Amino acid sequence: MKHAATLLSLSLLAAPAFAASPVKPVRIILVGDSTMATRTGYGDALCARFQPGVSCINLARGGRSSGSFRAEGRWDEVQALLKDGASFSNTYVLLQFGHNDQPGKPGRSTDLVNQFPRNIDRYVAETTALGGVPVLVTPLTRRTFKGRYLKDDLAPWAAATRRVASERKAALIDLNAISAARVQQMGQDEADTLAQAPRPANYGAPATPGAIEPQGAPKSAFDRTHVGEKGAALFSGMVSTELQRLFPGLTPSFRTAAQQTASQP
Repeated sequence: MKHAATLLSLSLLAAPAFAASPVKPVRIILVGDSTMATRTGYGDALCARFQPGVSCINLARGGRSSGSFRAEGRWDEVQALLKDGASFSNTYVLLQFGHNDQPGKPGRSTDLVNQFPRNIDRYVAETTALGGVPVLVTPLTRRTFKGRYLKDDLAPWAAATRRVASERKAALIDLNAISAARVQQMGQDEADTLAQAPRPANYGAPATPGAIEPQGAPKSAFDRTHVGEKGAALFSGMVSTELQRLFPGLTPSFRTAAQQTASQP
């Protein structure tokens, strides 16, 4: 018995020690316009919802459309990151366009029937080819009402994004539908509290005939497209919830509710 125990001890000492391979973190790349960008959108608030070990890169930029983002070379940066993805278990690329693809934006507008869906399809194909996981996000709703009802003027671009997702079998976050439903529930006055600045007292009032606006009068930061801290928190929460629904394995990468509360000033 003593001899057997000695042999067992020797065999354990001789056995090679295999160190557990470190778990690779995930990476999130945000691609889109001002409603996702730093300071004007929900992107940074979404990044703040992840655990510290997660790499979340907000490359969304104000004023960009599905066409101009590529034309300016910004997509090249995303592709370079995807080619250098060996350190990550997965790279999820969230793609949200539509606001600046609408008509009347020189150098940015795209044709809804052909150009826009083709651009979105190409982003999906190239992300996949480079080993990334494309996640299409329909455009965040604007928050302008006509009477009691929200004017969902981005619905056609949201529909086009859904079609591409269906054809490509790509992951889809229907943020347009989810955010529009929530904003409709809120009503105009409450929805206006999601903006970057308080609504001016005379916002939207018809101009007084013959009135001259004082020179140098400060322009309000209020509008019904971009978001302040409250809006960013609301809409980033929607995207966070949908990401975890689509990819349950991502849940441990997010901060818990207690962690988020503790991190707030």
